[in-house]
Parts: sequence; C-alpha cells; structure tokens
Amino acid sequence: MGLFDKLKKVFTNKNIDEKEKQELESYDKGLEKTRKEFVSKLNLLTMKYNRISEEYFEDLEEILIMADVGVETVMKFIDKLKARVKKENITSLEALKEIIVDELFIIYVNNEVIVNKINYAKEGPTVILFVGVNGVGKTTTIGKLAYKMKQEGKKVLLAAGDTFRAGAVEQLIEWANKIDCDIVSKEAADPSSVIYDAVNKAKKENYDVLLIDTAGRLQNKVNLMNELEKMNKVIGKVIPEAPHETLIVIDATTGQNGISQVKSFKEITNITGVVLTKLDGTAKGGIVLAIKETTNVPVKFIGLGEKKEDLRVFDIEKYIYGLFKEW
Repeated sequence: MGLFDKLKKVFTNKNIDEKEKQELESYDKGLEKTRKEFVSKLNLLTMKYNRISEEYFEDLEEILIMADVGVETVMKFIDKLKARVKKENITSLEALKEIIVDELFIIYVNNEVIVNKINYAKEGPTVILFVGVNGVGKTTTIGKLAYKMKQEGKKVLLAAGDTFRAGAVEQLIEWANKIDCDIVSKEAADPSSVIYDAVNKAKKENYDVLLIDTAGRLQNKVNLMNELEKMNKVIGKVIPEAPHETLIVIDATTGQNGISQVKSFKEITNITGVVLTKLDGTAKGGIVLAIKETTNVPVKFIGLGEKKEDLRVFDIEKYIYGLFKEW
C-alpha cells in the first residue's frame, strides 16, 4: 500500500476524533484552490497519455512549476521520479501516481525528523520572535497564534516591537483587546526598549509565552541585522536561552518571492520556522514544498482563512492528502 492509500485509510476512518476531523476539513477547504487547479491538470495528463514517456515527464514538470513548487525543486523531483521508474521497472501510470505522491512527501521530509511544534522553554517564558516584510500578515498571525495558545490554556503576552510602521502598534493592541491578551507597547519608542520591558514583565509575572512583533524592513539589510542582533541580545540578557523561536511570516500568494524573503532573512538571523499566510487564497500551494526544499526551514504554521481560528499547525500528511484527495 502506497503512502496516499495509507493516508486515505487514516483520514477517512469514521472513528477519527472530532478535533482531527476539524483539522482535516480546514486543510480540505484551505487547499481547495490549489487542488482544483493542480488535480484537474493532473487528470488531463492521465487522460492525454496511456504510457510513461519523456513527454509525460515534461508536462508533469510544467504542472508542478505552475503550482509554484519551484523550478529547482521540480528538476530534482523529476530526476528522482525517472530514476525510480527505471529502477523499479514501472510501466503503469496508475503505479506512477502513487510514486509521485510518495516522492513529493520525501522531498519535504528529506530523511529528517520534521519538527513542526513550537520549541517551548523547559522553564520560564517561551519567547517567539516574528520577522518578515511588511504586508505579509505578521501582526494578524501573532494575534491568531496568541488566540490559539490561549485556547490551549497558556498565559500569553504580546510585545509591539514594530514601532516604525504607522498603525502596527495600534493593530496589535486591537488584536490584544479582541482576544483579551496582555500587551506591552510604546508609541515611537526604540524597539529594543519595548522588548526589554516585555521580556522582564514575562519573566516576573510568570507568562508562558511572549510573542514579539518586529519591523519588516528589508531594504537595508545591515540596519535590520543590527536591529535584530540588538533585540536578541536584550532578550538573551534576561532569558539566556531566548528567543526560543524566530518565525518568518510569508504570504503564500507572493509565490517564489516568499522564498527569496526566507533566504534574505536567513542571512541576517537564525530562522527556525515559516508561517505561511493566505494559503487558501492561492492556487499555487506547491510553495510549501519549495520553501522546505530550497531553504531547509520547516513550515510550522499555515493560514487557511480569515478567522482567528484559521491558523493551523502545519502537517505534511494532511497537506498531501488535501492536495491529492481528488486525483
């Protein structure tokens, strides 16, 4: 039994618990645009060819590139696919379908133990720093994650460290009010002084998690690098192991541009995970595979809608199932 059949068996089980069922429905709905586009093209491909050929691989290559899996990733993927077809002497298109799903899963996992969970501190507050360019949904993501963590019973504090962008502080305050969450903010202050106050408050008042917003300027990498370095030092002085996570937020609808952003931020700070917003708003959901394969940074959360409940922990198996369930 291939991977997809196994996933199908698990996810269509009538005894699946309610929480898992809701997660699946969320993936199903959130990946609808990508699935419709992607699977309809794959179905046409299956109808067009009655045997495996060079032309079949060329067309498949194009479909994957159009789904934003990324040229580099697709080239490697097609090479692996051809090698498996030759080695296992596969002639049936039906058998090839299973291998396509298998290999896409392997691309993401890459023989590693994928950690999509937050690296919580063993004791004291867990500090999570958020980076990313303006307009990707960083502040909204922080609000949604704070809501999610509060639902799990955690005591959460927000820090409005993006003191440069007009409206960023107000936006985070709005979220704090909406979800009834504490916040540290100062208008037009030095970001590091806001963060210093927030880290001290989080430590003294026994918060479980501190979520920190930062400015999203990439135009001058040197300034941004210095700023992030300063923030990391300020945090580390109060809580030595912190920040425990530095998550980059990228907008799935920007496609390959999002990958450039991950690469640029990786040059200036230690990125531990990606939050991919607006995945439900694009037909190019293949970006998930491209990010991991080209930057080696795992996707930890995905945004699958507008509501505060629509930020989900990323799960590669649910993603693969949601992508291929109609193929």
